[in-house]
Parts: sequence; C-alpha cells; structure tokens
Amino acid sequence: MRETIIERKTNETDIKVKLNLDGTGKYKNDTKIGFLNHMLDLFAKHGRFDMEVICNGDVDVDYHHSVEDIGIVIGKCFADILGDIRGIKRYGNFYMPMDEALTLAAIDVCGRSYLKFDVDIPTQKVGSFDTELVKEFFLGFTRGIEATIHIKTFYGENSHHIIESVFKGFARAMAQAVEIDEKFKDEILSTKGVLA
Repeated sequence: MRETIIERKTNETDIKVKLNLDGTGKYKNDTKIGFLNHMLDLFAKHGRFDMEVICNGDVDVDYHHSVEDIGIVIGKCFADILGDIRGIKRYGNFYMPMDEALTLAAIDVCGRSYLKFDVDIPTQKVGSFDTELVKEFFLGFTRGIEATIHIKTFYGENSHHIIESVFKGFARAMAQAVEIDEKFKDEILSTKGVLA
C-alpha cells in the first residue's frame, strides 16, 4: 500500500495527515473549518484516496494559516509516497462540471513547483470561509508535492459550486497522475531518467 503519515507543528498550526493513495475514498477530516472539511472530504472521495487530516490552528485569528499549512502537508504526503516518481502515469487532467460551473484541472507530477490558478469566485465568503483561501490551499499543495498544476474555471455563478468543481476536478486529475502504469512500473517517465 502506498501510504504515509506526516506531522507538522509550528507556532500557528499543529497538523497530522494520514494518506493512502490506494484507498477507496474513506475520509476523516477535522480542520476546525467546516467548509474546508467538506472540500477535503470531496477530494478524498473523488480521488479514491483514504485520508485523515487533523489540524489545530489559530482559527481565532483567521483561517489562513490552517488552510495554507494543510495544503503543504497534504502535498508533502503525496511527495513522500511517490518518492522518485517511478512507475506513475505522471500526468492527469479532468473537466469537472458542477451544475452551472465547469473547471479543468491538469497536473504534471514532475518535481517542479508551478501553479496557474485561473478561478473567478464571485463572493468573498462561503459561510465563514474566505474564498481567496482556495488559491492559498493550492499554493501550499503545489509547494509540498513539487508539481506543475493548472486549474481553470471556465464559467460558474455560485461560489460553492465553483470551489467544489475545483476540488473534485483536482481529485480526479491527481488520481490519474499518481496511478501506477503497470506496463512501465519500474520506469521514470522522462528522457532525463529523473524528474525535477
């Protein structure tokens, strides 16, 4: 089983993430941020990852530190499991419709960090969650995993639907990218012989 547990503690957050890439979509997420819990649940379910995220952060200040740091730690879990990225398909992409919203997520698990986040979210908040933090989560994730990630929402009106299409589409694209290619499971998909 491709799984790991990573803990990260700072003056702002105390995080533990358990991740299994070959799961069935089981989840147990307690970030103290209801909307983020919902998005992480969707990510686990639609990626078929078993994931548990526990975070105690300074949410009395705001949600920024928790959201960013959770992204970093989840990304580091993927990097830890994938190691030299041998045998995986490396690339993944998925168009995710969510009612009136449509988002494309495209990923290259290549050892190089780059995020292009082209998502227009019409409201500043969904419930108590600052919608600008969606990008912060993916910036953290990108730094943690060291991958090239493009996320683009083509249209949408409802902020919840837009963000949900982002997380679901990203989950499906990640599942494709980290899937083992049985024909080439001992190879690194690069003419360089290494990724990064």
